[in-house]
Amino acid sequence: MAKIKVSYKPLFKLLVDKNMRKKDLCARAGVSTASVTKMGKCGHVTTEVLGKICFALNCKVDDILEFVYLDEE
Repeated sequence: MAKIKVSYKPLFKLLVDKNMRKKDLCARAGVSTASVTKMGKCGHVTTEVLGKICFALNCKVDDILEFVYLDEE
C-alpha cells in the first residue's frame, strides 16, 4: 500500500501570490499560528482549519493542499 503525505505548498504559494504573510492569514482566517506552523511542517490540521482558510482566501481545498505519494521502501 502506498503511503500518502499531505503537502501545503500550494497554500504557501497562494499566500505569496496574494502578497500575504502567514500572520495575515491567521488574522483573516481566525486560525492559530500553531495550525499554520503545523501546515508548514506537513502536519495534520482539522478540516475546520482548512475550511476557515478556504473561506478567508475564497478558494477550494485543492487550491491549498496536495497529496504526495511516497515510495515504499
